[in-house]
Amino acid sequence: MLNMKYLMLIILFLSIKLNAQESKQFTIEGKIKKNLSIDLPSLKEFKILSIDSMVVLNYLLQRKSSIKNIKGVLLKDVLSKVEIEAESPKKLSEYYIVCTAKDNYKVVFSWNEVFNNETGKHIFILTSFDANPDKEEKGNIALISPTDEATGRRFVKGLSKISILQVN
Repeated sequence: MLNMKYLMLIILFLSIKLNAQESKQFTIEGKIKKNLSIDLPSLKEFKILSIDSMVVLNYLLQRKSSIKNIKGVLLKDVLSKVEIEAESPKKLSEYYIVCTAKDNYKVVFSWNEVFNNETGKHIFILTSFDANPDKEEKGNIALISPTDEATGRRFVKGLSKISILQVN
């Protein structure tokens, strides 16, 4: 009986862990006029970009994994669909963007990094990609910044929310 309890706990843990990263939609909220919900079909309305493959590096710049057959849209294109509540364009420099995964992993970009820098031309919301089957890098919607040196630091698997906030 004790072994059955352990087996059930292991099965429950694995099912939670495997489903934790899966995302079929995300919301954009924060200091914007109107919250927006984005799902996979609505992402297809944006210009789809493709990358053959890329290596995902950890914070030590060591190979963590690789992803292939990458398709996605630019974060800045998606964010252009919301109206930020800024008093003036000058105030936009005080804004930052927090991208949150279903497991609560968070990464941050400044408004200028996304809209006023070369980096913004390379931050992708991924609509599909092939991951290493040994890794848990699955999820219908993800986000990555391929021009980062440690690409794994801002690889959000299972994107669930984008918050646009202002520095106090």
